[in-house]
Amino acid sequence: MPAEKRAEVTNELIFETLKAIRGTLSRLVDDLHEVKARLGILEMQYASLSNRMDRIDLRVERIERRLGLIEV
Repeated sequence: MPAEKRAEVTNELIFETLKAIRGTLSRLVDDLHEVKARLGILEMQYASLSNRMDRIDLRVERIERRLGLIEV
């Protein structure tokens, strides 16, 4: 690296760059926490819908048997 390029890199510049990286990383961590929380909510909603669909399936099967639409 040429001497004039090395002279431009100072401790202050490195410090400011590291502070910017730390700020970006902090925002990414916050975003990741939010995404995980929202994913958890979606998982719970999916589980609830899945349970409801299972119950509907059983009810339809029982109705079909009562009506003689399927063999026992």
